[in-house]
Amino acid sequence: MVDEREPHDEKLALILRTAAAIFAEKGYHQASIRDISRATGISLSGLYYYVRSKEEILFRIQEHAFSTVRENVLRLMAEGGTPEEKLSKLVENHLRFFVTNMQEMKVLSHEATALTGDARRRVNDLKRRYTELAMGLLREIEPRKSPEDLRVATFALFGMMNWIYNWYRPGRDLQVEELAAEMTRIFLKGFPGESQPRDPVEGTTEPQPSIWRA
Repeated sequence: MVDEREPHDEKLALILRTAAAIFAEKGYHQASIRDISRATGISLSGLYYYVRSKEEILFRIQEHAFSTVRENVLRLMAEGGTPEEKLSKLVENHLRFFVTNMQEMKVLSHEATALTGDARRRVNDLKRRYTELAMGLLREIEPRKSPEDLRVATFALFGMMNWIYNWYRPGRDLQVEELAAEMTRIFLKGFPGESQPRDPVEGTTEPQPSIWRA
């Protein structure tokens, strides 16, 4: 059973951030509690005060990410707007959170099946509720779509957003709000749809890098 304690101080936050970076670099199964202990400077007994196992660390990383991104978008959607505007808020919120937490995003993508038992069920429930939120918006935008089409569209959207950890470079690619607007436009209107012209970066004469260039 997963420990029910909530993250309660900066030291636990340090443990989770450091563990996410180590899991992202080495892989969850190759990483060890000793790796995390060395990287944080916290003794093994100190680590076990905050977490009971390496799996609990992975659970806490995933639980925090999915809970935070869903709670943030629910708050934004409560402000109102059309279904299209709410979808745009979901996309920007998703991208903004994970651009700020790239290591966590990589861990979520690569270690989706590493959890077991109650921890896996709880994370899967968070993912399901977040997915249903997005699918519900797509159903509002196009109610004539079949359940199968909505499923394909929903996971295509998440696939587009979740892949950014593999190519996005802050300071080189689009700002998050521009990237979110472009992704939403492509998703709703297709690639040939009209784009808004952007001013060149001041002091440059060369075309800006494509957002798809790794």
